[in-house]
Amino acid sequence: MGGILEPIQDFMTRGGDVLWAILFVTFLMWALIIERFWYFRTGHRALVKQVVASWDTREDTTSWYAHRIRDALISQVGESLNSTVPVIKTLVAICPLLGLLGTVTGMISVFDVMSLSGSGNARGMAAGVSKATLPTMAGMVAALSGLFFSNIIERYTEQESQRVADFLVRH
Repeated sequence: MGGILEPIQDFMTRGGDVLWAILFVTFLMWALIIERFWYFRTGHRALVKQVVASWDTREDTTSWYAHRIRDALISQVGESLNSTVPVIKTLVAICPLLGLLGTVTGMISVFDVMSLSGSGNARGMAAGVSKATLPTMAGMVAALSGLFFSNIIERYTEQESQRVADFLVRH
């Protein structure tokens, strides 16, 4: 186990404190993405069955009042599908911004080394360059992976909302 954690700890140390923030945001983003997929496979199916059963038991499905109830049922399903999507999209947007913050803090480290020892100290500047590039890379990788899956979730929620609307057929 120590052999696995050592390179990760080295990576986190070389990347600086901002890398820990990126790790936290990425973990939170992925927890919400996994939660959405879990909800789609469990809770959503139960809600759709409940909504369809509620609509099918209605005698009146053609009046203005019935259409408003249908719209409310579709809206209820859409809200439950989209409950964490805005948070996921926000976390995806935060990842590259944290990477940029890491770039800035790393460059400040480089400039500090340059001001103290001059530009000839390549070894001292290497730590700052590492703190500048690693968070940028980590933020972009986290954002790209989150963007891919948030688009899948968003597309699924749109399709599923339309499918539920089709189930609740107007007579």
